[in-house]
Amino acid sequence: MTSGLTYALITGASKGLGKYFARALAARKQNLILVARSKDKLEALASELRDSHTILAESVEFDLASPGAGLQLALKLRERKLQVELLVNNAGFGERGKFWELSLERQLQMIHLHNTAVVELTHQFLPAMIAAGRGGIINVSSLAGFQPVPYAAMYSATKSFLTTFSMALREELRPTGVKVVTVCPGRLRADPEDPEAHEKRQKVPGREQRHEEVVSETLKKLESGGGLVIPGRLNRLTVRGQRLVSLNAVPKIVARLSKS
Repeated sequence: MTSGLTYALITGASKGLGKYFARALAARKQNLILVARSKDKLEALASELRDSHTILAESVEFDLASPGAGLQLALKLRERKLQVELLVNNAGFGERGKFWELSLERQLQMIHLHNTAVVELTHQFLPAMIAAGRGGIINVSSLAGFQPVPYAAMYSATKSFLTTFSMALREELRPTGVKVVTVCPGRLRADPEDPEAHEKRQKVPGREQRHEEVVSETLKKLESGGGLVIPGRLNRLTVRGQRLVSLNAVPKIVARLSKS
């Protein structure tokens, strides 16, 4: 690799939004570093994008759900002399149920993946972006981060942290030339390419969104300077409407909607 090459690093790139971000960025001739736990899916996607868009696409099998994983990944990429100009913090998962009945280990992994790894990766790659006077960070949060969600308490809490961290960081970075986008999707439509995504899906209120729509809105916001993206008119109205409801009432309402 030559030192002048730059890459977009996408976590959770093997499926879901990560895969669609990879395809959209590859179409823009962006070189990619694809990170996820699934080696076979990653290598297949990297091969697809190299062939269809004549870009460089590196696949890195890595689990970010453990303490210090973000630091380890950053070190690994430095050793390979891969320069990150766009960081897409997308990796994530959810768990539903009563907090005390769910696995503590699994919920701590959620904190490491949604929060700790994001902070570590951002802290590691941001100084070089600031020095260059350009670059970008996309943090994939969730509509769930705007309110407490009973029966998904840890998920909504980690997404709330991610949203506030990301939006605050954007203001700090305004003078530097580095753009930050915080995207908070609602319910995503099942990915037609992923059979597992169709299993055990529960009906929820509101319209499901296509992955391509979310990615398109996010990249447009990045190109226009960054900021908050809440894809979907109904989702935006929901967030605004919550301001008219008392803080004590919101979790009660959400509990009725989200209880299994």
